[in-house]
Amino acid sequence: MKKMSRAKKIVVFAAALVLFLILTNPAILWFLPEGAKSTLSQAWSGLFGDVDAVSKAVTVNWVSLFKIVAIILLVAFLTNVVKLILEHVKPKTGKGQSIVSMVNSFIVYAAVLVGIVWCLSAIGINLSTIFASIGILALIIGFAAESLIADIITGVFLVFEDEFNVGDIIEFNGFRGTVTSIGVRVTCIRDAGGNIKIVNNSDIRNVLNRSKTPSRAICDAPIPYSLDIEKAEEILDAILEAIPGKYPEMFQTKPKYIGVQELAGSSVNLRVAAEVAESDIFAAARVLNREIKIGFDKAGVEIPFQQVVVHQG
Repeated sequence: MKKMSRAKKIVVFAAALVLFLILTNPAILWFLPEGAKSTLSQAWSGLFGDVDAVSKAVTVNWVSLFKIVAIILLVAFLTNVVKLILEHVKPKTGKGQSIVSMVNSFIVYAAVLVGIVWCLSAIGINLSTIFASIGILALIIGFAAESLIADIITGVFLVFEDEFNVGDIIEFNGFRGTVTSIGVRVTCIRDAGGNIKIVNNSDIRNVLNRSKTPSRAICDAPIPYSLDIEKAEEILDAILEAIPGKYPEMFQTKPKYIGVQELAGSSVNLRVAAEVAESDIFAAARVLNREIKIGFDKAGVEIPFQQVVVHQG
């Protein structure tokens, strides 16, 4: 639906641009006789002025307004064409997705900047004079937009230094989520609940990238003190051996029995850990709990639980 919407925008902007050029310059209508073209051109020139004239000073008239409208339509058309192309680019790596996300964000800023400069030129502003005093202008912008410049520079470093990419799961200031986009100014992170945190690039520091290496799903299996530990370990090993075959998409290797984690008040807790992708860490822990419970039930091992004993006097 989104791609169709983008395509419709391109068609609308293209049609508007063509219609605008025809209305403002009737002489380009190829199917009209030369006499009719000349008459229409003179009529438009008499009504609005010569639309082909280039203004030598800062002027706001029909000529400059026509040029500004044409520039806006053309820039909007080209921007949507580029964004449509980027939507069809599907990189297989996280770094490729990050670069596409950055370029997609940059296109909007570049289009606005080009449009503004082009429109200023269209109304006769001498851009060479502006660029000649760029030193003073840069100094003013440097103080006024310090955070903006920091966001842009940091965003570029984030992508090319490969600290994290689109699709990676990171932890930042206690917020854990998946990176959905890395833009020129901001980075978006979506947590498991679908909430999106928007962070200025310059504020991103001390980030833990949990997708760099396999994560560990942890599960503690309690057994009663009355059960022989060696027998419990044999039962647990058989349960763990069958898990990769039942859940191959989640467990690439057999979960590992680590050892006795705790001698608790009413149970001996055996710890199990499995290497899984960070995106599966919580689901894998739930699977381990389920399979161990089912396996213990089949083996006749009762998992201890708190009980209340009432003595009747």
